[in-house]
Formats: sequence, C-alpha cells, structure tokens
Amino acid sequence: MSTLEQMYQQVILDHAKRPVGHGLVDLAGSHGHLAGESHQVNPTCGDEVTLRVDVTPEGTVAGVSWEGQGCSISQASVSVMTSLVKGADLAEVARLDGLFHDLMSSRGKGLDDDDAEDALGDATAFTGVSQYPARIKCALLGWAALKDSLARSGALATS
Repeated sequence: MSTLEQMYQQVILDHAKRPVGHGLVDLAGSHGHLAGESHQVNPTCGDEVTLRVDVTPEGTVAGVSWEGQGCSISQASVSVMTSLVKGADLAEVARLDGLFHDLMSSRGKGLDDDDAEDALGDATAFTGVSQYPARIKCALLGWAALKDSLARSGALATS
C-alpha cells in the first residue's frame, strides 16, 4: 500500500471514529431558515443515514446534523460531506456534489483537475472506493440524503 493510500485510509478511519455533525439537531426553521430531513438506506448492505439540513434565507447551509449506522465508508463520507458543505451556498453544494459523483465514477483514477480535488479536500480520500462498485453506494449515501433534505426544505426551489 502506498503512502498516499495509507493517508487516505487514515482520513476515512478518523472520520468514522470522530464524525463531524453526528447527532441530530432539532431544526425548527427559525429566523426564516429552511429545514429539511431525509432518511436514506442502502438496501444492498443495510447502511442508513438520517440527515437534517438548515439553510439560511440567503441560500447558505447553516448546519447539517445526522445519525446513521453502517460501514466506515458510509459514515466517514457523510462526516466529510458535512465538513465540506457547512457554510457553503447552494451553488457550491451542487458543485461539490457533482465533483464527488465524478470522483466516484473515476474507477480509482481520481480527478484530472487539481482545483476540483482541492475543493473536495478530505473527500479525495474516497478515490480508492471508486474502484469497488458495491462500495460507491456507501460513499454516496450521505450525499443522497443531503440532496433530498435540501429538496424537502424547499431551498432548492428558491435558489
């Protein structure tokens, strides 16, 4: 295993052990904020996540909280995603979602764009996961929950 692969593996393990945003926060949609919740399940392996998102009236992700269970890939991916999107506007969230989906389609090659990989930050640790089709769904579970939560909040209709 290369040093880079070891580093990527450590990022995933660190996020799985100390997940960012873990623990659902009550989102009442205060101060004109939009709130949404989604529960997603990966039927092939049983991973699941419930995610809540809080969006400001200006279209910025003010908060993400979640609870879930499953493999370290699914849990670490939602943790990394939470770090990436908190404080981002909806256009940036959509861009990051597209970049992560591109990464998951790379079959382990990563992205040819250094700026895109820089934008993904720790999410590039999932490059190796893209070599294993059965694991890609694990890595995308939290992203699906985020997109659905945003849709349910009504935030996507206003952006």
